[in-house]
Amino acid sequence: MSASSAPLRIAILGTASSGKTTLAAALAERYQTLWVPEYLREFVDTQGRVPVAADQIHIARTQRAHEDAAAPRARGYLFCDTTPLMTAVYSRHYFGGIDAGLAPLADAHARDYALTLVTAPDIPWVADGLQRESEEVSVTIHRLLHEELAARGISFVPISGGMTERLAQADEPLRRCRAGGNP
Repeated sequence: MSASSAPLRIAILGTASSGKTTLAAALAERYQTLWVPEYLREFVDTQGRVPVAADQIHIARTQRAHEDAAAPRARGYLFCDTTPLMTAVYSRHYFGGIDAGLAPLADAHARDYALTLVTAPDIPWVADGLQRESEEVSVTIHRLLHEELAARGISFVPISGGMTERLAQADEPLRRCRAGGNP
């Protein structure tokens, strides 16, 4: 696939239970393309445990590998349910910093994603088995995500409300992005 026909990668970031997966699937259906699920879910399911610090680089690399594998089959957009930047945010919270191996993947966010959507934690919180522990942690992660985006100079589109509102909030930035303009 040539660079000109490569899909625009759209990052969908947010805390646990903020609707990232639902939004990614809905956008993919709306735009008749693919979305890449969050690898962390698969990791937790297959390993039967939450990740430790040493797992973070594997999780981020696998997330990107799944994106790279899906990109040739995507049409126009590739919706990414999280990115290595989100892994870095969680690493900062749970492990006190961002691993040296993870940092370059997180640093590539501004270059690799055409648009970043950030889902607000404004929908009913639902526990996600082993993967997440509380609504209170989501509030902290949401704040850390905003700090990380600001520190890296990454603009984003806030997404909130019900699904109808969320899709509407994403549509215009996606169109501008496709047209080559600023989201």
